[in-house]
Amino acid sequence: MKSLLVYCGANPGQNPIYKETAVKLGEEMVKRGMRLIYGGGSLGLMGTIANTVLENGGEVVGIIPSFLDKMEVGHPNLTEIHVVETMHERKALMEKLCDGIVTMPGGYGSMDELFEILSWSQLGLHTKPVGLLNVNGFYDLLIKQLDHMTKEGFLKQANRDILQVSGSINSLFKLMDDFEPQPAFKWLERDQI
Repeated sequence: MKSLLVYCGANPGQNPIYKETAVKLGEEMVKRGMRLIYGGGSLGLMGTIANTVLENGGEVVGIIPSFLDKMEVGHPNLTEIHVVETMHERKALMEKLCDGIVTMPGGYGSMDELFEILSWSQLGLHTKPVGLLNVNGFYDLLIKQLDHMTKEGFLKQANRDILQVSGSINSLFKLMDDFEPQPAFKWLERDQI
């Protein structure tokens, strides 16, 4: 993975570990020669990871809708910035520019992005690894919900397995490096389409 898309909060969260992990992720990305692709914001974890990558000599590409940029939340010092019109354009361009996706703690926006990218993978629209960085157990309840969805027959195990999960940056990267996508429509049975 040479370009990593990171979804994360425009807020820093209550626990300092979230910001500390954003810094560590940014540092590790630079060590590995990865370019950051993200939503272009300057606030919260988004701003932290962008600043960390830039401060350590890495490249950062932001994609931000014009209405957010006008609200002065856009990061002013990125390597490259793309101003688009809609959130849909933003998500499509971020996916196009990346080789893999990691979601850190965040709110509705991060969840929207995560589930859309998982849906796209399930449908065979991309074959990129998708990781969930479960910082401080932040996503424990979400992981439990995904397992419940699988148990109840709303999510096939092969689709559940798209999402690689770890609380450690290095182990998450290892899982993502080893990820082998399955053919999309082999996962769907006729009665599930």
